Amino acid sequence: MKILHINTEKTWRGGEQQLLNLLQGLNKRNITSHLACQPGSAMEERAKNAGIEVFPIAMHGEIDLLASYRIRRLNTGFRYDILHSHTSHAHTLAFFASFGTKTRLLVSRRVDFSIFRHSFLHLSGFKYRFMAHYYIAISHKIKDVLVADGIPAQRIFVVHSGINPERFASSPKDHLIAEFNIRKDEHVVVNVAHLAGHKGQKYLVRAIPLVLAKIPTARFFIVGGGELMPELQSLAASLGLKQKLIFTGFRRDVGPFYQIADLFVMSSVQEGLGTAVIDALALGKPVVGTCAGGIPEIIRDGETGRLVASADPAALAGGIIDLLANPERAKQMGRRGQEMTRQSFSIDAMVDKNIEVYQQIL
Repeated sequence: MKILHINTEKTWRGGEQQLLNLLQGLNKRNITSHLACQPGSAMEERAKNAGIEVFPIAMHGEIDLLASYRIRRLNTGFRYDILHSHTSHAHTLAFFASFGTKTRLLVSRRVDFSIFRHSFLHLSGFKYRFMAHYYIAISHKIKDVLVADGIPAQRIFVVHSGINPERFASSPKDHLIAEFNIRKDEHVVVNVAHLAGHKGQKYLVRAIPLVLAKIPTARFFIVGGGELMPELQSLAASLGLKQKLIFTGFRRDVGPFYQIADLFVMSSVQEGLGTAVIDALALGKPVVGTCAGGIPEIIRDGETGRLVASADPAALAGGIIDLLANPERAKQMGRRGQEMTRQSFSIDAMVDKNIEVYQQIL
């Protein structure tokens, strides 16, 4: 079995981490897996460091015929059984690269947006129905969206993302306590996500004054960069949050932020699955998450965390207040979430399920 994985992203986010996990797992199982990715990207650097065979190919959008030609040359040279695309642009490039061959086309779908969300003349319908043979959705919610958009259910497999539960277990945190002057009596609430509309941080920012009215010792950290940073900072300033809310921007030391957290919050209005939630639970951290996308496939309300309505600052504040005001119950939820995560969301489980998909489609 020979597989070429294609990723067109220049940045490093959750999908790229999942792809690296998959590539490493396939290598350990002696399954030939190569990677085509953007030259100079974090994906190229980290995959090479992990011993993956990498082919840097500049890919400028999804109608880049030169990139498709270069991928096609790889395909004919190595005779891959599967082209596994991990981004939307890679989906189209792989189709043109494989046209007229018997190579199977598989696409991983990590977002719960409709395929028609930014579709010109509904051309995405043609792309998703006819330009790939099969799909891997990382949650049942994503599969439901694809089926609603007209993709036959039998062409869609569900494989949850997997994490290394020890990834952040030994992350040092003292430098953050000093950097942000965190007091022992403060309740630290952390959100880790790209600053984008579907991550719902504006609802979290609006929830903070409601939390502070009940728990004035709460302090919030939104960890991540993104296009909404100025808008969110302006909103926080208008609410007078000052040092009660810190926007850290992009940080390489994400692990320590999980460590300092008394509570982790995922405020998304749309979410493919939510590996940041899984990372938090793996450390036994209590979580408040919204009923968005695949998050309810991770959190069982009142058992492994709190689930609240999405796009609702009052509901979000209520969940946060509930867990901060009941620390022992919150810790119990965190412990149960930790056990569930280690059983159901491991990297090995994710890799094995991907292999099962490869075997089925071949």
